[in-house]
Amino acid sequence: MNPMTNVKNIKKLSEQELSHNLKTSWHDQYKDSAWIFVDIPELHCEMDDEDDDSDDWNEVEEMDQPLAVCLFCPRGFGAISDAITHCKRDHLFDLHKLRTRFNMDCFSFIKLVNYIRIHHPEPSVLMDSMELVWEGEEYMKPVHEDDPWLMFDIDDLEVPFPKISIGNNGFHVVNAENGCVTLSEQHFTELQRTIQTLTAQVQEKDAVLEGMLQDMEVMRGATRHLLGSSKCSESAEPLLERGDHVRTDSYRKAILENQATMAGRSVLDLGCGTGILSMFAASAGALRVVGIDQSDIIYHAMDIIRENHLSAKVQLVKGRLEDTNLPIEKVDVIVSEWMGYFLLFEGMLDSLIYARDHYLSPGGLLLPNRCSISLLGVADLVRYGELVGFWSDVYGYRMSCLQREVVREPMVEVISEEKVVTDTCLLTQLDLYTCTIDSVDFTADFELRVTRDDTLTALAGFFDVFFDLPCHDKLHEDYLHGVFLNLFLDGEVLSGKLICQRHRKEVRSLTVTIILQGKKCKYIMS
Repeated sequence: MNPMTNVKNIKKLSEQELSHNLKTSWHDQYKDSAWIFVDIPELHCEMDDEDDDSDDWNEVEEMDQPLAVCLFCPRGFGAISDAITHCKRDHLFDLHKLRTRFNMDCFSFIKLVNYIRIHHPEPSVLMDSMELVWEGEEYMKPVHEDDPWLMFDIDDLEVPFPKISIGNNGFHVVNAENGCVTLSEQHFTELQRTIQTLTAQVQEKDAVLEGMLQDMEVMRGATRHLLGSSKCSESAEPLLERGDHVRTDSYRKAILENQATMAGRSVLDLGCGTGILSMFAASAGALRVVGIDQSDIIYHAMDIIRENHLSAKVQLVKGRLEDTNLPIEKVDVIVSEWMGYFLLFEGMLDSLIYARDHYLSPGGLLLPNRCSISLLGVADLVRYGELVGFWSDVYGYRMSCLQREVVREPMVEVISEEKVVTDTCLLTQLDLYTCTIDSVDFTADFELRVTRDDTLTALAGFFDVFFDLPCHDKLHEDYLHGVFLNLFLDGEVLSGKLICQRHRKEVRSLTVTIILQGKKCKYIMS
């Protein structure tokens, strides 16, 4: 069920309650971002005509139905439509114009109502505003329970049409002579006003359409990204399951086995996800934990925190860190599982640096505090045949052109130890206390010593993460991020260069160039 249907269901629930003389606060059902709807059965009642006092019934019905109090004055209305008309006529607050300007949905409308109830802004301030000042998640909490404004579905807001006055009896007197039409001053003024009104409406509609086109482009881009990465998703699935367990267990040990570093301290969990690291920190004795995540998964995390009775210590915030004011000025510890493939691809290094520079107290602790990226060689002719050799004979047809596409595509693979045929070469190290956003770009020369006679089919990058604590050493990713190459090399030592750069257009993507034995291969990790 989509959110728009949810809000409509809340409205329907309220209407059902009123019609059956029941009273339930929809906010009690809605609070904490949990959608719970009550199925109210139909009530059947038979009454004799003598006992049916329609006047008394209407009086009770009117008493039960709360008035729609104006957003800007104490005046109340029996119907929300009357309140909207009053706001436009007496306060010059045009809800339709505001909705069109910001392409408001039902959630944005709810936030607007609560924002006005809290801050009492002048209508002119809102009408002149060019940004959504009411977009904070705190405005989802109703100021007045059972507020009829919150029951109103903004999608039901009628589009106003300009009323064109055309004089007495619906006619204007005009003079036509020699092909020229002469209008009265009143008629001309009304036509000018109508043209201005229609022009303004067209401009508003154009703005809405432009916003929709931009949204469509974003969705198309997301779809292209999803489809483009789907071919490696199946092979990555066991990797993710295994990797998540390794990472989570390493964080658990680092936090719970070093409780002295957490006891009585404030902690920021950056990219908290389900809140598991926040709960580790709270269990280790942290005085206060603030978790933040931009994803909707944080709503599940809120339920998880309550379910484990940690709400007194853990507070979760939804939003992008750089655009959010946290409910705490400084923290003693920042913990984050920010790493992506090849450490930096789709990682959160930029956000970690922002959190470090803006929220970490002097002498504060980062977990983890440093990491490294390394490279090694792989020999796996079976896997190479599955990915590359497959296109040599597809139902009896050659599709060699697709081989080139495969070898250009970076892959995510779990690589067993027996497939490794070289030693390891360190490419770069990051000290998270001092690194910058430019640390994503690096160039490294490498030498790989072959440890046995074999055919090299790929180079693979992996990373280590370190917790410099009394009772912990490092987290080693026991799976490797493979970069498959169409190379068959012999020799003792393989010398080359790897160049890693942030993608020019997609800040979370990488361009990785490998130069080896005179061959240059470029990979776009996006």
